[in-house]
Amino acid sequence: MANAIAIINLDIEGPKISRHLYGHFAEHLGRCIYGGFWVGEGSTIPNEGGIRLDVVEALRALNIPNLRWPGGCFADEYHWKDGIGPRDERPRMVNTHWGNVEENNHFGTHEFMALCELLGAEPYISGNVGSGTVQEMSEWVEYLTRDGDSPMARLRRANGRDEPWRVKFWGIGNETWGCGGNMRAQYSADLARQYATYCRDHGDNKLYRIASGASDDDYKWTETLMQQINCFGCEATPRTFFQGISVHHYTMAGPWEAKGSATDFDTDDYYRTMLSAREIDRILTGHSTVMDIYDRGRQVGLVLDEWGTWWDVEPGTNPGFLFQQNSLRDALVAGTHFDIFHKHADRLYMANIAQTVNVLQAMVLTDGDALVLTPTYHVFEMNKGHQDATSLGVHLRAEGARRQVGDAELDTLSASASVKDGTVLISLSNLDAEESAEVTLDLRGGSVGEATARILTADRLQDHNTAQAPETVRPRAFDDLKVTDGRVALTLPPHSFVTVRAPLA
Repeated sequence: MANAIAIINLDIEGPKISRHLYGHFAEHLGRCIYGGFWVGEGSTIPNEGGIRLDVVEALRALNIPNLRWPGGCFADEYHWKDGIGPRDERPRMVNTHWGNVEENNHFGTHEFMALCELLGAEPYISGNVGSGTVQEMSEWVEYLTRDGDSPMARLRRANGRDEPWRVKFWGIGNETWGCGGNMRAQYSADLARQYATYCRDHGDNKLYRIASGASDDDYKWTETLMQQINCFGCEATPRTFFQGISVHHYTMAGPWEAKGSATDFDTDDYYRTMLSAREIDRILTGHSTVMDIYDRGRQVGLVLDEWGTWWDVEPGTNPGFLFQQNSLRDALVAGTHFDIFHKHADRLYMANIAQTVNVLQAMVLTDGDALVLTPTYHVFEMNKGHQDATSLGVHLRAEGARRQVGDAELDTLSASASVKDGTVLISLSNLDAEESAEVTLDLRGGSVGEATARILTADRLQDHNTAQAPETVRPRAFDDLKVTDGRVALTLPPHSFVTVRAPLA
């Protein structure tokens, strides 16, 4: 059994944890949009204007801060004018990236903005650089955000929306190194400058432009972008072309060609997965270090707008739909990621899990009129108190909290903490598959009142929720903790995620 002490200084505050680290991602892929978010106005499933209301209700409970759309790879073959106007008059297309299925464009700009309003989430639109034009993206910004009289504002009004929307987040392409155009870094950086120039701020709507960035630990790509970030001589005062740079990283137990099953895996697979999940710390550190050379004041944000587990699709499903189940293992990957995100809160501004409904590491799964909350959903819900909170450093000293995984060592305890509105929230993960961990939280520089805790675990790592058994993995009250003289002592069961809340006294 591992023994650990976590020192948390309540009077030494760190950077703010942006709520946008808890962002989401919805692509025209499989059943994420159609059957997930969108059922159509004629559906017997309760909806508002075609938007599925049980999904909205579930996500609102997470305080979902933003939603990225329409891709992903799909974004770079999507032409936004095909998705406006009367639905029965919208042209159809083939989704060549995902399943080679026909896309009817019934879910377009107005539907997405209505969804964001129902969710209370900020829209994050990923623009088409791969097969689009500068004019096309510029006009989409104008259509969405410009008031007064202009060609695109008139077109928006003709389609039933008088007032402009507020759209802050704008992606300049997606994975331009791959499905977004197979570009070289310098060419992609030049396009990012060009497109960002014509993505205008209309009125008081100020864009946060996010340049398509690196895959995994391609730090050279980030350096190439950072070298191009400032615009000198183009205005009376220099300005920044883009305010954020993206990076993508997925967690797997093996190579891309053999990712493995979401539910049929052994303990060795599990530990390899956790080691892969921990890699995000090294990757974020590397990109941040490069960015610091060119942006010491950390004005440009790092945006991890695709992350999560990626497994083989469930047997019998369309391989292009990327539908996978979601087990306790996935939940522990999420908990570990969030601890690392909080650690990097001074540079990491946004993160978007892939994806929200029915695709990859989803929050919810739908099957007809049934809706299932996944174990990953519960981690987001248990952790939502960290959104826009002030981070607190966690100094963890542990004995016996390591596992040898191949040639590497895996730290099996993970933790982070924050304070907001007079309440301290501490997140703890015991990644050891078999052994419990005795943990003492040494809270210094202040005192707390009565602590309460919740736990997410299950009998087996492979346990997951289905329409027939929707609560196999769900949070429960956790009473195995003692508070004495500013210390909270608790025993973390194997493969468990725990949150502790305590008011400042």
